[in-house]
Amino acid sequence: MRPLNKKPPLKPPRMRRPYWIPYNAPADDFPPLEHALEHPDGLLAIGGDLSSARLLAAYPRGIFPWFSDDQPILWWSPNPRMVLFPNQLKVSRSLHKNLRNSGFSVTVNQAFSAVLFACARIPRADQDGTWITTDIQAAYTQLHEQGFAHSVECWYQNQLVGGLYGVGIGKIFFGESMFSLMSNASKVAFVKFVEYLRTQHYALIDCQVHSEHLASLGANLIPRSTFKQCLDTACYPLAPMPDPPCEL
Repeated sequence: MRPLNKKPPLKPPRMRRPYWIPYNAPADDFPPLEHALEHPDGLLAIGGDLSSARLLAAYPRGIFPWFSDDQPILWWSPNPRMVLFPNQLKVSRSLHKNLRNSGFSVTVNQAFSAVLFACARIPRADQDGTWITTDIQAAYTQLHEQGFAHSVECWYQNQLVGGLYGVGIGKIFFGESMFSLMSNASKVAFVKFVEYLRTQHYALIDCQVHSEHLASLGANLIPRSTFKQCLDTACYPLAPMPDPPCEL
């Protein structure tokens, strides 16, 4: 999952240019992943739109959008890729205590808009702006209405204090962003959700880019080619996640 409110990297050097997607191009108009730039890492294409059809064509190919309000739509496929295999989830002793005795409760798809808004608005040290633009929010809300985008909420005394959202296709969950207003709230939501995905035989959770937060929970970097092999095996058929339980 991408760092919240962190602006995407600057434009690539002039000597190399990513693929330009015309606005009216077919939804699956993406170049091979091998064409992605090394600097900035993984920038593959520019342009197109954020229609559900294009997003649902992008994710199974290992591609996701990431851009700021002052940039065109940028499409990425970094190498290596940060992923978590559900059976490699790590839960520290202190986090175990939070899972048992913190007073947190965790739900799924009960406050999608609120989670999306919180991920976009929560302030971060040394970061300004947000990549979760109004266009991104509208696009993922539409995916949610179609059954592909999901939120996980962490509550404390009936207040939303943490959570995450992402896209579920086949047996892959593509994490997009998370937030926390209380210590360990997002970790509790993440762990509970991964434990549920493990019971449903999910192949992996895509975390996109490295973060110490997710590495502490067992996520690792794998080659993009290996990641793509996992997608080719586990993303098809392109079906949404079956309705999860309301509470985990």
